[in-house]
Amino acid sequence: MIMNTLNPKLSLITHGAVIAALYAALTVVFAPISFGMMQVRIAEVLTILPMFTPAAVPGLFIGCIIANLFGGAAVPDIIFGSIATLIGALGSRMLRKNRWLVPLPPIAANTVIVPFVLRYAYGVEGALPVLAMFVAAGEIISCYLLGELLISGLLHMNGIKPPQ
Repeated sequence: MIMNTLNPKLSLITHGAVIAALYAALTVVFAPISFGMMQVRIAEVLTILPMFTPAAVPGLFIGCIIANLFGGAAVPDIIFGSIATLIGALGSRMLRKNRWLVPLPPIAANTVIVPFVLRYAYGVEGALPVLAMFVAAGEIISCYLLGELLISGLLHMNGIKPPQ
């Protein structure tokens, strides 16, 4: 992302706030498919943004908290679902030099954490490995399929360069 050279700290805060707002808005707008056992949270496409800016890490975390609050999520979901997003964003930032690996951390973090949230916060029946498969399927659609489209688009726009 293009940074303001006059005040880079303010630019990072602004980018993070915009990412948080986008994540929350996309989650709430697509609420019918954003929550539940088989969810395709469209906002998870944004989990590739740490490849381009460190501002995405707190932005995604805060956006997930806001989305879960407005989506009526249970308290454990607000806490642990948001932590899964934070872990995924941190992992994506660490793998930013390989575009094909960037989507893996959010998929992995959510696949490990969210099944427990579904079981213990919402009482969803089913074996944890089955719940994990449902979560992984939704994450693969959001992070890999849609995320790759977003990565490709951002890399081809003027002014956006791959990370160094």
